[in-house]
This record gives sequence, C-alpha cells and structure tokens, in this order.
Amino acid sequence: MGTTLSCCVSPNASPKLGRHIRPAEPDYESEIYEAGHHLQHISDREMPEDLALESNPSDHPRASTIFLSKSQTDVREKRKSNHLNHVSPGQLTKKYSSCSTIFLDDSTVSQPNLRTTVKCVTLAIYYHIKNRDANRSLDIFDERSHPLTREKVPEEYFKHDPEHKFIYRFVRTLFSAAQLTAECAIVTLVYLERLLTYAEIDICPTNWKRIVLGAILLASKVWDDQAVWNVDYCQILKDITVEDMNEMERHFLELLQFNINVPASVYAKYYFDLRSLADDNNMNFLYSPLSKERAQNLEAISRLCEDKYKDLCRAAIRRSFSADHFTGIRRSNAILS
Repeated sequence: MGTTLSCCVSPNASPKLGRHIRPAEPDYESEIYEAGHHLQHISDREMPEDLALESNPSDHPRASTIFLSKSQTDVREKRKSNHLNHVSPGQLTKKYSSCSTIFLDDSTVSQPNLRTTVKCVTLAIYYHIKNRDANRSLDIFDERSHPLTREKVPEEYFKHDPEHKFIYRFVRTLFSAAQLTAECAIVTLVYLERLLTYAEIDICPTNWKRIVLGAILLASKVWDDQAVWNVDYCQILKDITVEDMNEMERHFLELLQFNINVPASVYAKYYFDLRSLADDNNMNFLYSPLSKERAQNLEAISRLCEDKYKDLCRAAIRRSFSADHFTGIRRSNAILS
C-alpha cells in the first residue's frame, strides 16, 4: 500500500503507461503562492472539530457508510413489494457450508476480487445519485462547464439518473486501461464520500463522472506504489486535457483539506459494507469448495501477515527503547555536568 501522494506534474514519463513524451506541465504550487494563497503542509493540518466527529464514515470506523444507508430504502421497498405480491425468492444461488464441505469465495479484505468490487463500488455510486438529498454541486465538477468529450452532450442527458450498468462501464474502462487494483476501488469510494461530506455537495447526473474520475485519480496515487499519472488518463479519455486534470485534482485535494489518510479500520468497514450491499442486491460472490491446497495457501498467508505484524511490533518497541535510552543518557550527562 502506497503511503505517499505523487505529484500531478512531472517532466518524466509515466511509470505505468510510459510510452509517450509530453510537454512540461505548469507548476501549480508556485502559481498558488504567487496568487497569495498559502497551502498548509499535510503534517501541519489538523482535523476540524466538526469533521472529526464519529458521524463521518470516511474518517471513523464506527460510523455507518453513507452508501449503505442510502441503499436501504430501495432494499426495504423491494422486500415489501415481494411480500405483498407473494413473490418467491426463487432458487437459492448462494452455496452454504456443511459438515463435509466448506464454501469460500476468492475475495478477502486484503485481496478483494477486482470485478465484484468494482461492481459493488459502482452500485454504491448509483445509490448515491438515485437517493441524493439535493443537487448541490461545484463548477469544477460540472460536466457542462468542463466536458469530458468534444461531442455535444444533449441537455436531456443531465436530467436523468444514470443506470448502474452505465456507471460500471465508465469505471471498469478506467480500471482496466490504467491497470488499477480492487483496493483502489474501495479507497475511491472512501474519498468520494469524504468529498461529499467535507464539501457539502451531492453527486448527481451533471457531476458524477468528474467526481468519480477525481476520486479514482487520487486513490491511484495514494494507494498504488506505481501511480497512473494525469497524462495517462488523457490517453484513456481522449478529449480531456492535462490542465483540466491538474486543476480538478488540486480542487479535490483542497476540498478534502488534504486529508488523504485512510485508516485500516475504515478501509475494512467499507469492504464489509460493500459485501453487505452485494448480498442485499443479489450480487453473489463466486463460491467454491475449500480444497486442501487452498487451505494451505490461506494458512501461509495468515502466517505471513502475523509475522509482519510481529516484526512491526518489535520495530516499534526497539524505537521506543532507543528513544528512552537516548533520553536517559542526555539526562545523565546533564546531571554530571
């Protein structure tokens, strides 16, 4: 998991899609300082008290995710309709474990299934749009002001909510072309909900593409060690410019108040809530019997994670002991002098 945010401008080629040469891009940091604004360093930034409350799901593990709560309205209506119309749930497609056979899917919190995860994330975005509170937006994300294509988009397009398959097709194209991971999709959803909460806006037909694109762009840089650069997305979306991507990324970061940290507990919560969303919408994961070889692989992975955790604990103890020992030496020297 990458922990650093790559800069959106660089004179070098992209590490992932580096078969092109591009002109130098503008240095936005110097432009911002020239304009008289001061960008606070991430380490100096403090979370505002009203955003640090446990009610913010993208920051606190005990707060319920927004997408799951928005989906419950449709889930309840669907169950009520089936009950009133005496609709049978049909043949059960999910496999259950028995005394002789254990069924497991190939998706775990540390290694989610890419296709299913992207489907669940786009379904969460679909419910965000469908059950939005209002149509609050910002110009930087408005597709009418900043179109993603040179072709004229009819105004009628912005009056209807996009279908889930249309959102999935858009996100799947980006993930496939940029070779992004399933973990990146989960972080994308965290950033999206964080943006909606911090900026107090809604995701709607006029802005959903640019908001999703900005969240993917940022998540790929924070999560992946080899991030896809802004110019690479310009090769995927042929009509968008690097300058537009840079400006959107800068605004996205400012609206997040540069809070790009995703705690492991928050990540895990989003992963399991996405699984709950899949169950509520009959999007079953692919289950298969647990074989001896697969059980051995799972045991090896578990042992590896446990060893890594122990190494981290030992390193933390050593650092703490070294710091205390150094402090004791300094105090002894001060007394002797």
